[in-house]
This record gives sequence, structure tokens and C-alpha cells, in this order.
Amino acid sequence: MAKNTGASKFRKVNVDEYDEENFQDNEDADVGVVGPNENEVSNFLNQSKNVEALKAVLQNPPQGCKDKRLKDKVVQVVVRVLSAFKTSDIEKGVNALDSQSLDTLMKYIYRGFEFPSEGSSATLLSWHEKVYAKGGSGCIIRVLTDRKTL
Repeated sequence: MAKNTGASKFRKVNVDEYDEENFQDNEDADVGVVGPNENEVSNFLNQSKNVEALKAVLQNPPQGCKDKRLKDKVVQVVVRVLSAFKTSDIEKGVNALDSQSLDTLMKYIYRGFEFPSEGSSATLLSWHEKVYAKGGSGCIIRVLTDRKTL
């Protein structure tokens, strides 16, 4: 038989705090300059410096931004940069990136599939293959489990 201890501390827990419907994400509120510099990226592409354009477009991703139009615009710029590479030069571009940039690139690749255009899916699949070869499964897992979306 259970003893009546008179303990009532458990009654002071606010169970609504753990409700999934009331979840509030605490994203970073310090959003300064967001997104890559399009002029700089365009200059690199015009000069056929594709690797530098790739690095420039991955420098400042709009992860904390809530403006969907800005994020969509940045994804289109990234897809434009990825499409500028020849298939034989993709591996050289991937090898020039560090692991954090690879994760960001993988996020852009997945977001690029949301905006299919003529030949973009084939290009994105080629990039996905090369990024996976360098970054491994961990790159994909980090992208899929990250709460900060692009």
C-alpha cells in the first residue's frame, strides 16, 4: 500500500511548457548583412573564376533570416554559380572548400531541388555526388538535422 506523504512539488510543474504546439524557436536575432554579395559573385563569374565565385556565394548564408524571398533569391544565385562549372571542374571546386562550406553547399543543393529548371537537377545531382564523396554521410546528416534552414 502506498504511503500518503503529502508531497505536492510535482504539481508545480508547468506541463504546457513541454507541449509541441507551444514551441518557440530561439534563433539568433542578430541578423546583419545577409546573403552573398551578388555583384562580387557576378564579377567572378564574368572573369571565369568559378571557384572564387563558389567561395563567395557560400560565405554569408542567410540562415537566421526569416525573409523567404531573400532566401529563394540566394538559392537561385547559388544554382547559377553551380551551373557555371563544367562537369570536369566540379571536383576541383569541391576540394577547395572546408567542411563547414561543404555543409552549406549541401543545404543549397537540397534547396535547389525545390526550384527545378532546364538542366538544373542534373547539375545539382552531379554536385551532390562530389560533395558526398568528400564530406561523406556526416555531411548529409548534419544538413538534414540542422534547425537553421536556408
